Amino acid sequence: MFSNLTFENPAWFWLFLALPFIIGWYIYKRKESQVPVNLSSTKVFASTNFWGNFKHFLFGLKLIIWALLTIAMARPRTVDVTTNIKKTKGIDIVMSIDISASMLAKDFTPNRMEVVKEVASEFVKNRPNDRIGLVVFSGESYTKTPVTSDKTIVQNTLKDISYSSQIEGGTAIGMGLATAVNRLKDSKAKGKVIILLTDGVNNTGFIEPKTAADLAIEYGIKIYSIGVGTQGMAMSPVSIDRSGQFVYRNVKVEIDEALLTDISELSNGKYFRATDEDKLKSIYDEINKLEKTEIKETKYYNYDEKYPIFVIISGIILVFILIVKYTITRSIV
Repeated sequence: MFSNLTFENPAWFWLFLALPFIIGWYIYKRKESQVPVNLSSTKVFASTNFWGNFKHFLFGLKLIIWALLTIAMARPRTVDVTTNIKKTKGIDIVMSIDISASMLAKDFTPNRMEVVKEVASEFVKNRPNDRIGLVVFSGESYTKTPVTSDKTIVQNTLKDISYSSQIEGGTAIGMGLATAVNRLKDSKAKGKVIILLTDGVNNTGFIEPKTAADLAIEYGIKIYSIGVGTQGMAMSPVSIDRSGQFVYRNVKVEIDEALLTDISELSNGKYFRATDEDKLKSIYDEINKLEKTEIKETKYYNYDEKYPIFVIISGIILVFILIVKYTITRSIV
């Protein structure tokens, strides 16, 4: 009954400090009223002791009344809190990821693509209230997952991403961006965001990146672009041998940072450079902080007042004392 008990006016508990003084005053007055009396018989001692102890008992009841009323004045009550969480329109996000052969470069361990998949999956997990879609591109682009609130689907799709020689080679940044825009253009979400990730320069495709960026601006879509790759040289695939395995050589890392910066800033987004796994993680963390989904939380407090029970008990005790005083032992109380 008294779980989660709180007191609205705890300052009243200071009245408990008066109890020692009341008890001390009572003892003092008792000693002062005791007068030596000569008795011819000791038979009356039993009766005197009984009524004396009964008077102490009644005084004790008065102290209990004092304590109960003090607790009542402190206003004890239990609180039942009901929380209603209302999600506002969240953010629709499309991750457009480069899966060209250069994403197999080994400047990240084991390679760029595997690290990108792992970090992107963690980002998805940290966006429980948003819808997320997935686009991949190399020489062409296509949608792997439409915008959805089912994060399991997105994460499983990310795991399955891999380089495929069946897809046209090259890096069509404009195509990857345009496909992502197409996924978001009809969205009614509060915010629309594209995270464009690439490790190269736009060298193929029939849509220019700036044209795709203009489309994004028209539909109110913000672009965060990430250039992935170390500074300088990196062991990258340059050809395939007779056994079908990639041949790796040290190749200069070339990322069109000026282009990525332009298309991001035009859409009120931001460009980032990820030179290692830790930097990539921090970039996704920063995007996560920049694009927050608002959640309206309403709490309802139901108070169950407990002070009446203390008032009732003290009232019963007081009635008992009055009955005793005016009916049984008028001379004692």
